[in-house]
Formats: sequence, C-alpha cells, structure tokens
Amino acid sequence: MNAHDAVREKRKKFRELLFGPRCTVMPGGFSPLYAKMAERAGYESFFFAGSQMSAFLLGVPDNGFIGLRDVADHVRHAAAICDIPILVDCDTGYGNAVNADYAVREICRTGAAGLQLEDQEAPKKSATSAGRRCVSKDEHVGKLQAAVAARNQMDPEFVICARTDSLGAEGGGFDDALDRATDYVTKGGADFIWLNSCETREQLKRACKEIPAPVFALWANTVEPAPTNGEYEDLGACMIMYPTIAATWGLQASWEKLNDMREMGRDYIDDRAQRKAGSYGKWGPVEQAVLTGTTRIREIEEKYLTDEARRDYDNTWGH
Repeated sequence: MNAHDAVREKRKKFRELLFGPRCTVMPGGFSPLYAKMAERAGYESFFFAGSQMSAFLLGVPDNGFIGLRDVADHVRHAAAICDIPILVDCDTGYGNAVNADYAVREICRTGAAGLQLEDQEAPKKSATSAGRRCVSKDEHVGKLQAAVAARNQMDPEFVICARTDSLGAEGGGFDDALDRATDYVTKGGADFIWLNSCETREQLKRACKEIPAPVFALWANTVEPAPTNGEYEDLGACMIMYPTIAATWGLQASWEKLNDMREMGRDYIDDRAQRKAGSYGKWGPVEQAVLTGTTRIREIEEKYLTDEARRDYDNTWGH
C-alpha cells in the first residue's frame, strides 16, 4: 500500500469510528511518540491537543499563541509513523474563513484524519478556562462552510469537527450550544460535533438525540462523577475524548522523578536500574526503541551500505 492509500484508509477508519455502532475512547496529547504508544496500547485514534502542543512545544498557555505552521509540521511527524487516525486541534482556524480554508489544506497534507474548529473569539482560551467568548453563530457557520469546501477539493474522506464553546462562555449556555451545534451541521456542513462540555447526563443525552451528527463526549461537571464508558455509549456519544491525558500524566511523572532524583541521588539511580531490569509491573517497560523503529536502521544499513560503511555493532557498545 502506498502512502496516499494508507492515509485514505486511516481517514476512512476514523469515519467508521465516528459513525459506527459503538462508542470508542480517544486519548490525546502532543507527541508523535505518545500517539505511537497509544496505538501499541490498542487505541484506535489519537488527538493532538492545542493546549498540549502550546505547553510542551512552546512552553506557553493555550491562548492562541501556537500557529498553523507549528501544528502542521509537528502533526506530520506523527501521521508518518502511526497507523491509527489522528485528529488535530486547529483552535479557531487561525483567523476567519480565509484562514480556515488554508488550515484545512495544510492539515490535510500532513496525513491527519481530520481537524476541529472552535467558535471562540480570538485570542482563544483553553477549553478548561473561564473568560471564553464566542463569535456569532453565522460567522462560524461561514468558517465551517469554507473548511468543508476546501476539504472536498483536497480529500472528501478528511473529517471536519465543529466545536462549540458556548457552555461556560460569556452569554452562553446549553440551549445556545445546542442551537449552534445543530446549525454547524445543517448549515456549516460539519461531520461531527464537539460540545464543550456537558455538565449533566441529561444534557449529553439531549445533545446526542437532537444534534443531527455524531457527538463527542467530554465532561465538565466537577461535582457529579463523569459517566462510565458504558454510560457514555448509552447516552448516545460516538466517542469519549481525553484530550490531555497522555501529556499531563507524563508531565506529573517527570516532575516526581526529577524531585526523587534530587532528594535520593544515587539511590534513585539504583532504583531506576532495578526497574529497567524488569520490575515495571503489569504492562512492562516502555520500549522506546520499538516505538521509534530503531531496528529498521540496522536493516537498511545491512541491505544498502557497503562493507566499509557498515558499523561494527559486535565490538562497540552504548549505555
């Protein structure tokens, strides 16, 4: 299968996940390696979150600082090594309908399966933050129409997600979010909806019933426990998204280990060596060499390099 056909297959697979009979789980983060790790763990898709790319690539908050070029170049690396479809967070499309048209074309060229465009006013805020404002419904409908037209010219299998941030935004609310989401599908042409984010099971059930397209499930209620995966499916969600989970867990682990090493010194190093020897628990160690395809380097060397150019792996070593 050539590269073009492989990309089309991933896009078709993502559509099957969205419109299929079961609810799936999509983890997210910022790294090609995290995406590959999710694939090896058995997940069927991965989300590149704008907040995580902003934080881990630029070291800045999710306030619209990261641009299309940063995102496209980064996602291209992930799409090249992953066999699962990737959905890309493209914030507000980096401008108006003109910018959204260009963003779709550029992200489509990366090999990603689709992108999401949100209806926030620029500069946008994190989906988890207060202080959000939304543009008019008509403005975002026009942006989505431009995005869909660009998609149809590039690859009809590429998916456009419309996200509404009306819930929790200035002057917003559930009824407004529902109205926006419906028009984003019927007038804007979006393939599915990210309703950011439901606060009750009743809201999610109503949204999945009334919006004429698949609906992503995210949870905003900090008082009522989030539904189980089975509940999400019963309520009608097509997919459950955890957009930052891989990155934020990795960040916390790094913070703990850096402090452990500073306090424990050599004892920490010895403990780490013992863990590398096999005491990693149920899932075993993360095999970075496997994730990055290290063995392929030697295969290429053996096949194509001259005898003089080949490296001596038997009499050299690393650490």
